[in-house]
Amino acid sequence: MLLLFFLWNSLTKKAEDKVQNDYYIITNQIRKLNKLVVLEQDFSSMQKTKITSQMLGSSLLPSSEKQIITFTKTNAQVTYDLSKMKIKVDSINKKLIITELPNAEIRIIPSVEIQSLDDAFFNRFTSKDFQKITQSAKDNAYKTVNQNRLRDEGKKQLLKDLDQIFVLAKALNYKIEDQTGQIDLSKL
Repeated sequence: MLLLFFLWNSLTKKAEDKVQNDYYIITNQIRKLNKLVVLEQDFSSMQKTKITSQMLGSSLLPSSEKQIITFTKTNAQVTYDLSKMKIKVDSINKKLIITELPNAEIRIIPSVEIQSLDDAFFNRFTSKDFQKITQSAKDNAYKTVNQNRLRDEGKKQLLKDLDQIFVLAKALNYKIEDQTGQIDLSKL
């Protein structure tokens, strides 16, 4: 009877469930990327500024002119903070579900160098003049960058980079599901 009990128990005993830790592997890979610089562009421009001043404030006396030429190098970057990307992993149905994509962050970094400086003995450049001219060159650099085009190109590059990230999910036979409506899964 005891033998029959053990035989019946071994035949009807449910096998232990097999659990895979795919979730950890996938999310760990994405978290390690953290911030992703997707696109970077460089621009440069020259700016010539002339400042004319009347001597002693009188229009009867000759005017004094000073001039400065600045060279501005601008670096523009589109980055995505992938730690803000929200995903769910359904290991039972083998799905990687993207619920939220981060917004693009655009950084514009202008660097202004003085290329030429010509001032008069009585009409010297002041630190206030340099600050105004430098700020004007930086403002011009910010206006030069087409942020909408940069954001659009950055989005395209992000999707290409996400495709490379999802290689691991695909290798584990996971289906990628986009709930944001921003990813064309037919291209992945």
